[in-house]
Amino acid sequence: MEPGTGKMYIKADGAILHFTGSKCEKNYLKLKRKPLRTKWTKFFHDEKAKKQKSSAAKKK
Repeated sequence: MEPGTGKMYIKADGAILHFTGSKCEKNYLKLKRKPLRTKWTKFFHDEKAKKQKSSAAKKK
């Protein structure tokens, strides 16, 4: 994320969330979607890559 862009949201428990756009913000806060289950997020692709690496290691 480029400096000076996006929104910062601070939850009541003190957690800080950075959103790049309204699509991300609405999906997380309003629709209660989890980033690990949403296919267009970076978190989803990172988890998918980890699973593929671990399954490939198990096959060897």
